[in-house]
Order: sequence, then C-alpha cells, then structure tokens
Amino acid sequence: MKYRWITAPAQPVLTDFLAKELRISSLLAQCLLNRGFSEPEPIRHFLDPKLRSLADPFLIPNLGAAVDRLLQARAANEEMVIFGDYDVDGVTSTTLMYQLLNRLGWKVHCYLPHRLEEGYGLTQGGVENCLARFNPSLILAVDCGSTSVESIRWLKTRGVDVIVLDHHQVSDPAPEAVALVNPQIATSPPFFRELCSAGLSFKLAHGLLKKAREQEIPGSHDYDIKESLDLVALGTIADLVPLVGENRILVSAGLDRLNTSKRPGLLALKKVAQIEGRIQGYEVGFQLAPRLNAAGRLENASEALNLLLAENESIALPLAQNLDSCNRERQNIERAIADEVLSGIRTRFNPTHDLVIVEGQLTWHIGVVGIVASKVCQEFYRPTIILGGDGYEWRGSGRSIDGFDLAGALRECKDLLLRHGGHMMAAGLSVEPAKVPELRRRLNEIARRTLTEEQFQPRLRLDAEVAASEISFERIGELQRLQQTGMGNPQVQLCARKMKHQRPPQRIGADRRHAKFWVSQGQGPSLEAIWWGAGDAPLPVGNFDLAFIPKINAYNGQSHIQLNVLDWCPSS
Repeated sequence: MKYRWITAPAQPVLTDFLAKELRISSLLAQCLLNRGFSEPEPIRHFLDPKLRSLADPFLIPNLGAAVDRLLQARAANEEMVIFGDYDVDGVTSTTLMYQLLNRLGWKVHCYLPHRLEEGYGLTQGGVENCLARFNPSLILAVDCGSTSVESIRWLKTRGVDVIVLDHHQVSDPAPEAVALVNPQIATSPPFFRELCSAGLSFKLAHGLLKKAREQEIPGSHDYDIKESLDLVALGTIADLVPLVGENRILVSAGLDRLNTSKRPGLLALKKVAQIEGRIQGYEVGFQLAPRLNAAGRLENASEALNLLLAENESIALPLAQNLDSCNRERQNIERAIADEVLSGIRTRFNPTHDLVIVEGQLTWHIGVVGIVASKVCQEFYRPTIILGGDGYEWRGSGRSIDGFDLAGALRECKDLLLRHGGHMMAAGLSVEPAKVPELRRRLNEIARRTLTEEQFQPRLRLDAEVAASEISFERIGELQRLQQTGMGNPQVQLCARKMKHQRPPQRIGADRRHAKFWVSQGQGPSLEAIWWGAGDAPLPVGNFDLAFIPKINAYNGQSHIQLNVLDWCPSS
C-alpha cells in the first residue's frame, strides 16, 4: 500500500434520512456527510449553487473603507495603480479591477512586478519602479501586500496611500494600509474566509459598483459585473483554494461564463491549447492556467495581462501563441531541474532524518522552483522548499503535507529570512545562501516536534466501501452533482473489497508507465480499471482490495465505466 487508507465511517441512519429527504442515493448522502453536510437545506444550496446566495460584500473587514478611498480618488482625479502579482490569481484580479475602474472613469494603470528582478509583491525595488513610472497617489495592491510593512510605510512617507486586497497570511504587525481587505484578519467573521484574490476582487467590485450606482456615476448602471466571472473562475481554480461556500458559487457561475465568454484573449488561449469541448476544472488547471502562468514564471506577466485585456483576436492570438511557446520553454526548464533535484535527493534521502527537504542551487530558475517543490513533495511526502539562485539572495517556494503549517514554520525562522509569506500548504521565501543549512536544520527540528511518524505516510481518504454492482452509469452520474471538485471538495474516492482479475493485467502506454485491469467482484460484471502512473510498482494478484475514482469515459461516441486506480492491497 502506497497510502494509509482512511474510510469514512458509515452513518446509515443519517444517510437514509438525507436520501429520503433529498431524493438522492445513500452513497451521495454519505459523500455529502463526509464533506461536512448533515442538514437538508445547506445540501440543497451546495448541490444547486446560486449567485444570489453570495453574502453582502461589505461584511468583509475594511472593504467599505477601500470603496470610500477609491471613490475619493475618482472624485479628485488622482493617478492610481493596481499593483498585482504574476500568477493567475494576481493577473485575473488585476484584469478584473482594471476593467471596472477604467470603464467608470478612474485614472488607473497596472503594474506587475518582474519575478527575477523585483520579486513577489511590494518589494522596495518594485514600488520604486512603480512610482518612477506612474507617480500615483494611490496603489491598490492585489494578491500581495499583507506582509509588506516596510514598503507600505515607505510609500506613506512619499504621500502614497495603499489599499491591500489579499488573502495571504498577514504579518504581525500588520502593514499600515488605508484599508487592509483580507479575510484572515478577523477571528470569527460572519462571511466566507477562503476567497482567493480573484474572489475578493469580485466582492470589492460588487461593493464599489453598488456605491457607484448610488452616486449615479456614469456607466455604473450599465456595467454587468457577471461578465467578469470567467476571470474569477480562472483565478479561483488556479489558486487551489477550497471549492466550497462562496468559491463553489463563483466557480460554478464562472465556468458557465467561461464556456460562453467572448473575451478575445480567452478564445485565443482556448485555440492554442486546442480545447474543443466544455471547459471544466481540469482544462483550467492543466491547460489554461499553465499558459497564463508561463510568462510570469520566466520573466514578466505583462503578456498574460495584455492577453486578458485584448480587445480583438488580431491582438490576442499572437500573445496567446507566445504564452504557449513560453509554457513549452517553462516545461523544459522545469523538467531539467526536477530531474536534477530528484536524482540528487534519491541518492541520499534518509526518511528518519530528512523530515523537511530544503534544496537550492545558484543555477536553478526561481520561476519554476514551486512546481519542482510540488514534485519532490509528491514523491517523498515531506514538506519541501526548493530555492533558486539570485546572487547573494536565494528565492524559493515551498509545499507542505497535512499537519505541517509551512508559513507558520517560516515565521519561527524569520530571523534567518529576508522575506517570507504564504499559507499552511504553500509559501515563498528569500534567504541568503549561507543561512540555508541552518534553515534546513531549524525546519527539521520544528517537524520533529510537531509531526508524528504516521503523518509521513500520505493518507487516502475514501468516501465509502461499495459493492462493484453499485458502480453504475446512474450512480456515477449522480455523484457528478458534487462538481466542481478540488481543494475542500475532493473527488469521490471509493474502495471495493475482494476484487479479482477477469483477464491478465497489461502495462500500457508508450513507456509502459500505466496499467490496465479488467476486474470483477464475485460473479458480478467486469469493469475496466486504469492505473495511471503505475510505473514499476507491482500489480495486484489474487484477491485484492481496490481504491479508485469512478468515472464515465467517453471516446469516439461511446461511453463506458472506468475505475481510475489510486491504490491496492491484498484482501484480508
């Protein structure tokens, strides 16, 4: 077994009640219980997400102050800048806010920092370059700024106000912004806390539009904020925030908008990504988002911003083609660094000693270290930080495992760091190369203190144990009501006991890295199972238990049931 299987406890009384009340199957009822739903009314809202269920944007702390300051800037005809981030969440947020402010009469510009030359967020170099270029009196920092204490204080001495619109963890002390719009700052808020910056931008735009209409600002009554939901879906899915609550509503409506969007930049991006069918979470996460991210990973994200703002295909298509080229270049760089990192770690990895992996090299491109960290974390299941060289300052990105707060651990090591910030599961940092060994030692000490041995085996959370006869087109179709799945709302994962092969399993694929089975349970029907990425792992023999994701696979006009294998073990 690769994983530690954890099957959710069956709750037959409650599942039967919910199944009858909501006219759903007991299996779907069990899956909903596993996701924290035990009352019929919240389940109805979850299964049928509606925009009208979104909360009042002014419930978010300081959003009202941000709206007031923005309206003041328009009235005074102030120069202002939206200072964004170079990832998809930052670029979509910047696009959303720019289009609204520009349409309704603000003197507004955009500034995206250069990843290699300026780094993430409101760095001193970044804000100095921004001021030299635009000379604003107001900066709206989007998807950054929550830890930029010194830079915001410096801007204040220059007579520049800063609004921070961000969802990352806030420093202590917090930056002295005129409005810090961040759901992390309230301890018990009556609103949804898991919005990414694209979602927060939608909420700020909603609040600003309300006030603009009250003041009869020209164009405000004609502005359809729902047209920006395609951007919100892109940013929310790409940023891996939990797809529950308001995120679920925004993504559901946003994917509908994305599939009917006439935005030239998105049409061009779909074309170069060769997407022909309906766009769902997979297409966003693995085809659209990587291309939008590519330019910002290697240099500057301005091309991604220009693509989303493009007004016609003749402008958009060359930009999309260049992003596609950048993405291929990024993949090649990432593959070379990942191979180097993984081969080096494999030769010296000690599972009892290396509780946190920290690796860095001067030659590693800082634009792809986050993706490499994800691959290392996935293979070794250890919190991982990968650093790339930038002279005296190395910059890096980290990914974590369940139970280890990576951003919190970096705060404990702040005396070693030049900058840091992020979430429990992902964080960024800058450090002098001479301090990397001590950082590695300190992080390992924290892991030794906070993690147990069993936490270093990844958990496989299974929704239920089922009989093979329950895996039908009707049942899988019903389970698809849980879409969009993602963080906080995982795909349905099931297990079936005492399976056996109906014919010999096969290694498939050009490199034979995958495997195909035909399995059954007792005298039941045969089902096709695919184990993607099986590699050299042993295939099941005899009677075995199978953990899988049930799918309906459509190909050449034909549909059949397919089990996507997650793990297996011999039957007891």
